[in-house]
Amino acid sequence: MKTTKIYTRRDFLKTGASGAAVFALGLPAAERVLAETGIPPERTRAVLVRDPSATRPDGTVEAEVVTRMLDEAVAALADAETPETAWRAFLSPEDVLGIKTNVWSSLPTPRPLEEAIRGRAIEVGIREENISAGDRRVLDDPVFLRSTALVNIRPIRTHHWSGIGGCIKNYVMFVREPWKWHDDSCADLAGIWKEPICAGKTRLNVLVALTPLFHGIGPHHFDPAHVWAYNGLLVGTDPVALDALGVKLLEEKRRTFFEKPPRGGTSAKHVRLAETRWGLGVADIERIDIIRIGPMDDALI
Repeated sequence: MKTTKIYTRRDFLKTGASGAAVFALGLPAAERVLAETGIPPERTRAVLVRDPSATRPDGTVEAEVVTRMLDEAVAALADAETPETAWRAFLSPEDVLGIKTNVWSSLPTPRPLEEAIRGRAIEVGIREENISAGDRRVLDDPVFLRSTALVNIRPIRTHHWSGIGGCIKNYVMFVREPWKWHDDSCADLAGIWKEPICAGKTRLNVLVALTPLFHGIGPHHFDPAHVWAYNGLLVGTDPVALDALGVKLLEEKRRTFFEKPPRGGTSAKHVRLAETRWGLGVADIERIDIIRIGPMDDALI
């Protein structure tokens, strides 16, 4: 496989005039292509930001560090000089915002990141009563039901049915009977993104890779021996691209951790089908331009 081309934020500030213009219109580039053509863009981009001080040895998240990481990633994605400007490229004061989190007890969305997004939304000018964060009860949440914008944030982990618990699967709670989407290794999870409650509303995706779970057996498996302090965030407008990078990250970690590849596991085929069958985004990592921020030792992607 070819090495994915690496871009720095400086590269995009030099050459991203057209991208900046698109963001000024309030619609990220990949979503604009999808909106105008109905097909994924030829290329997309994602930000990988890492900081070794993001978590403590016991896994506790350092709120100030991860908030700064998120701001840096959003600014790089928007080609903006400040976080304040960057967040205004994705959200507007008139928005009703749903922050889609994940509450799986073994690896939930870190509260400091949830609060950082809420705080930035308030700074943009969104009223507090027009912001809600949630997971399993979003279909009963009046803010989500009238939302105009979504921010999707969840930790990355292996998953018994879908191969990977990532950005795409995080929207499974936007349907009343999520178990009906488990057939064929959850092949058609991207179809949920076409549901009216979420279609076209996602402004930003954050795949949390602070302490990813890279191996598991069974639907509720969690073993601390199979998490590691990667201390990263993957941020982008394209959920398929982030999940494709997440699949690569977990695969590479398993390859380096185990002497022999473990048996079992589920293929994350829904990520590829999200592009080829559903046109949701870019699954080919050779078409993903990565902006890298922070130390990249053992980045694996």
